[in-house]
Amino acid sequence: MSKIGKQPILIPTGTTVTATGQEVAVKGPKGELVRTLPREVEVKVEEGNVLVTRKGNSKTSLTMHGTWRSLINNMVIGVSKGWVKQLELVGTGFRADTTGKSLNLIVGYSHTVKIEAPEGINFKVEKMIITVEGIDKEVVGQVASDIRAVRPPEPYKGKGVKYTDEVIRRKAGKAAAKATTA
Repeated sequence: MSKIGKQPILIPTGTTVTATGQEVAVKGPKGELVRTLPREVEVKVEEGNVLVTRKGNSKTSLTMHGTWRSLINNMVIGVSKGWVKQLELVGTGFRADTTGKSLNLIVGYSHTVKIEAPEGINFKVEKMIITVEGIDKEVVGQVASDIRAVRPPEPYKGKGVKYTDEVIRRKAGKAAAKATTA
């Protein structure tokens, strides 16, 4: 039995969860999210809690139990608090700015890289920090990953776009290798 799947999801005040058939809709102060459940999982809303149960004991229903409990919990957190990812620009001359719903990156290429924000995603830029905000955890993470992929941090000088909590493993350059052999 899944330890994660057995735990009830507490519904915060101002948030409503409705389960009709194979659809789960979560509505809160920040917006609304809807997901279609697989047939191996069932959701019940009772007394301010959401309970996720599995319909059988097959391998797929065992794996879906904890996964869908976590996905529904992420939906509840997203519509009540929201999700945030922060990225940092490291490098001389690297800049970012927003125009409307798009993010413009100047990260050492001959051209400006423009990233359009999907529905429900907002960008904020303060100095060298880019903040990606939204209610869907998957979309926030994917957009942050796409921004990082424009110029991943390199291991010699650490230049590039990195998450603020990411630690870049640095390598010694050629000069350090020559100094140790001499």
